[in-house]
Amino acid sequence: MKSMILLICSMTVNLIGTVTKKQIINKTQDAVLVGHIYNLLASLTAAIALLCMNGFSLPSLFTVVLAVVFGVITALQQVSNIQALKLGPLSYTSVIGSLSTMIPTLCGAIIWGEQIAVIQWIGILLMVGCFLLSVSSDAEQKKTSARWLIYCAILFVCTGGIGVMQKWHQSTVYKGELDAFLLIAFAFSTVYSAALLVRHLNTQTKDGVRAVCGRAGIRTWVLILIVVGGICAALNNKWNLYLSGVMDSAVFFPVVNGGGLILTTLSAVVLFRERLRVKQWIGMLIGTAAVICLCNPFA
Repeated sequence: MKSMILLICSMTVNLIGTVTKKQIINKTQDAVLVGHIYNLLASLTAAIALLCMNGFSLPSLFTVVLAVVFGVITALQQVSNIQALKLGPLSYTSVIGSLSTMIPTLCGAIIWGEQIAVIQWIGILLMVGCFLLSVSSDAEQKKTSARWLIYCAILFVCTGGIGVMQKWHQSTVYKGELDAFLLIAFAFSTVYSAALLVRHLNTQTKDGVRAVCGRAGIRTWVLILIVVGGICAALNNKWNLYLSGVMDSAVFFPVVNGGGLILTTLSAVVLFRERLRVKQWIGMLIGTAAVICLCNPFA
């Protein structure tokens, strides 16, 4: 019962964070700059929130090393997600991100010896169909679509990698260092994002920096939304890290991604009035069916 409640709460805060991120992107112009600023401030907020909630105790070297890698991948995942959302629809980008559940699902079977049912293998095959339908054939949108797919691929790998590291850490004797793991991860993600931001600004002249910041359209309300996103990220990662250790990979990851996909798709249609081509609707439906199959509803 506790796991189900946390699962619902995790999907809810993830939805809030996703909608917040999409709203920021819709109101700003420079996606690269906004991506670096968002990840910097959101990671910093998440680290502070975790510190206030749980404090900090010195963890093992294993936790520190894995947390640093986790932080880098989390930063890359956030940046690629923002770029993908800028170039493509929220609903379909969310489908691609949700399909990353196949990575921890397969790793659960290969590394931790968890069983994958026949229907879950069917789900994996359906994912292939979803990817084949993911790019528009419209010639004038070919370049944008290709760039979007590249960012979606990075998002796919990073999101799957996050799931694998969550399961890895919570499958060891160091699982009690959950809070320290996330705090270090977000702290390092903050530093890493700051370095990326400085690098981006260094490519501009002084006048160019002012122009870039002006184009980004950073306002007070944007900063407030970023803080909300950071708090949601802290809660989402804390709950997901715990759940990854008490639930099978073939159940937890597909369920959390599938539930998040349904909620995100509804918000995309209702809040952002997104319209998809028939081909993309078919792809999204196939992707949703793939996630449902991975959830193994007949288990």
